[in-house]
Amino acid sequence: MIGSILTGVVALIHVYIVVLEMFLWDKPQGRKAFGTTPEFAAETKVLAANQGLYNGFLAAGLVWGIWLGEAGDPIKVFFLLCVAVAGVFGAATASRKILYVQTFPAVAALLAVWLT
Repeated sequence: MIGSILTGVVALIHVYIVVLEMFLWDKPQGRKAFGTTPEFAAETKVLAANQGLYNGFLAAGLVWGIWLGEAGDPIKVFFLLCVAVAGVFGAATASRKILYVQTFPAVAALLAVWLT
């Protein structure tokens, strides 16, 4: 149960990231979240939308795993591992903040799925 709840939290984080990247990237809220300038946001809007779509697929996979209940644990594990790896890569290449926003919640959910 706690594993599904934490997996749900990770899914919600990714839904929020989808909204930021796909719809708010060049708006004040999106620029503030990612620390970008209006010029950079305008130039990279399409790339950010593409990135947002991938985050949407991660969220969809997590929700699918939750929807399947205990039978979805392998799916939860797969998608949580994907989130954690993407978070480590993002922290190494973009911002250390990603460890706290993406990686740590995914690892906590992963441990809860494995241990419960």
